[in-house]
Amino acid sequence: MKTPQTEPNSVLNGICPYFTMFPLSFPYEILCEHKSTVRGVLDPFCGRGTTIYAARMLGMDSAGIDSNPVATAISRAKIACTTPSDIIDAAERILKTEPAVDCPTGEFWKWAYSRNTLKEVCKLRSALLRDARSPARRALLGIVLGALHGPRPKKGQSYLSNQCTRTFAPKPAYSVKYWKRNQLHPVDVDVMEIIRCRANRYYTSECPDSKSEVICGDSRRGSSYRAVKGSYNWIITSPPYYGMRTYIPDQWLRLWFLGAPAKVVYHNKLQVNHRSPNEFADELKKVWVNSADSAHKNCRMVIRYGSINDRKKDPIGIIKRSLDGTPWVIETIKQAGNASGGKRQSEYFVRTNSPAMCEYDIWARKN
Repeated sequence: MKTPQTEPNSVLNGICPYFTMFPLSFPYEILCEHKSTVRGVLDPFCGRGTTIYAARMLGMDSAGIDSNPVATAISRAKIACTTPSDIIDAAERILKTEPAVDCPTGEFWKWAYSRNTLKEVCKLRSALLRDARSPARRALLGIVLGALHGPRPKKGQSYLSNQCTRTFAPKPAYSVKYWKRNQLHPVDVDVMEIIRCRANRYYTSECPDSKSEVICGDSRRGSSYRAVKGSYNWIITSPPYYGMRTYIPDQWLRLWFLGAPAKVVYHNKLQVNHRSPNEFADELKKVWVNSADSAHKNCRMVIRYGSINDRKKDPIGIIKRSLDGTPWVIETIKQAGNASGGKRQSEYFVRTNSPAMCEYDIWARKN
């Protein structure tokens, strides 16, 4: 185990917005408190990799699994051992040597990016789709995903797009109307300058190296766990809250950069079944069984879970049903505040002014 950091460095954890964002302090404090017992950490719903990043900062081996390519790309960027100069060199080499590629066409793309910016974005996309294996390229991929769309700052350049919402990928029809109505034309941005600033912001501070890996796979399937090379005796995770089914369409632009079609896709093929609370709990049960099959004896698991305002189903009831009949025994359940404090799932996904619902930490042990 490498020398740990005494305090969490949250800068790199913010490399790209994502929706299942529990605060870094949640896994970090648990792992600090129990560091003498940790042999390896797993997150079967790793999202943007906060648990994996916390483990890395403490020099602990870890593994994450997620079915969303955006999530795994962000998580891999956080465990990439590289430097700003290596990232900048990789980006400059791509933009200098990558041949011109076809850009997506249509009114949205005409308004979302300037012509020159879109050409450079497509060059980066083409090169990173072909090869994003090196640490510098994995970091570069995370940087570009984070800069792909966002609000125009009052000064300088922070994002590659025309004015957009930071978190949600802009929907074409609405965005074009908004841009036209407000006469917001895309401007040429210095793509390399944005990459350079972000590389220096996120990768200047050293972070302990560790054996960390992220699997793009379905945690309901045993094959995803067989791909994990290490072993683990701690699981810290947060499954999707029941009723949240917009992960794919709300990330369509980043998914396009990762190789998906240049259009909004409204499907839930990569997600847990949300047809009913019972069916949803049964889907989670598959994850807990698979996690237990690969875990050490007496493995500890902490699940952060809650509900959203328009689906006020009992979150504790859902988790209890999902754990019933598995090798996991609940030890304790603690209130963890609400989603507003940690900018959690209900705050990001549900467009509502209602107060965020209470969240819970469910502690369990493998029987």
